Amino acid sequence: MVDDSPSDSPHDSPGDRRESPEDRLTRNWNELLQELRVTQTGAQITAGFLLTVPFSDRYADLTDGQVRWYLAVLCGAVLSTGFVVAPVAFHRLLFHHHQRRWIVAAADKAARAGLTMLALTSAGVLGLVFDVTVGTGAAVAASGVALLFFSLLWLALPAVRLEEG
Repeated sequence: MVDDSPSDSPHDSPGDRRESPEDRLTRNWNELLQELRVTQTGAQITAGFLLTVPFSDRYADLTDGQVRWYLAVLCGAVLSTGFVVAPVAFHRLLFHHHQRRWIVAAADKAARAGLTMLALTSAGVLGLVFDVTVGTGAAVAASGVALLFFSLLWLALPAVRLEEG
């Protein structure tokens, strides 16, 4: 069911909503938390998977380059998780100090950084798997296609929507 109320209009601008600045911050915070729940799951599953790799039988078969690649994507997964969980830490430490405006702004930046790291890490993991199973050329191609996919879906598509107004 679609709510046709004015506040849900596709042409909504901040001035169109009938909410106080404090209500807007609360709404923005709640929307950001919902988005982060999805991102946190993806980042944590990726990190969890990567943590098991050194304990698998095939780990000993990795080349030095593949081990470095693995360590790079593992670091990326940890950074992704850190960025997408950071808003929780911000809130825990500052919520009694009337810092909601800063929390929402900093959480937005951390979420964007977390999404960037998640895209890079996902492309890197895909490349590593392709490198181990098929070869370096396929790995580079797979990583490139993944980065193109994330760029088009997460950046270009919203940018086109903004231009359409």
